[in-house]
Amino acid sequence: MRNITGIGAVLGTAIAIGVVTGLAQFARADDDPAQAAYHDIEQTLGIVPGFFKAFPKSGIAGAWSEFKSIQLNPKTSLDGKTKELIGLAVSAQIPCQYCVYFHTAAAKANGASDEEIREAVAMAAISRHWSTVLHGMQIDIATFKREIDTVLHLADAKAKTTGAAK
Repeated sequence: MRNITGIGAVLGTAIAIGVVTGLAQFARADDDPAQAAYHDIEQTLGIVPGFFKAFPKSGIAGAWSEFKSIQLNPKTSLDGKTKELIGLAVSAQIPCQYCVYFHTAAAKANGASDEEIREAVAMAAISRHWSTVLHGMQIDIATFKREIDTVLHLADAKAKTTGAAK
């Protein structure tokens, strides 16, 4: 009985050492994507800003990939100025002072004028205002959609008869 217990203890210790060693190797493997992401961030931005360093290492590669492939990518459907004006409008409504600062600066860097920035923020305010009205008054969504479709159809027909551009 003692031999079995002794063998069990040795096997248990060996398994534990193997698990710990495997976990340590797994953790080191997880650092590689993080280090590659930090390197790419620095190559792209010139530095690795603290907010990227604060993000969990296990997710930084994915977070950077998303940020870079959509927000920083000039070959997406939206141009940089439009993306940043959308980001500013959303940030103003969240509200997020960090995001407002970033998206304002990025919108300007992408050619947005002060008037375009004001208009983006105003559009955010208008959307919030009417969202409050529509939800608070519990407007029927099916009726709302029919009415909006009708308004757009009528506007399109009017534009065609007056020769106005859409």
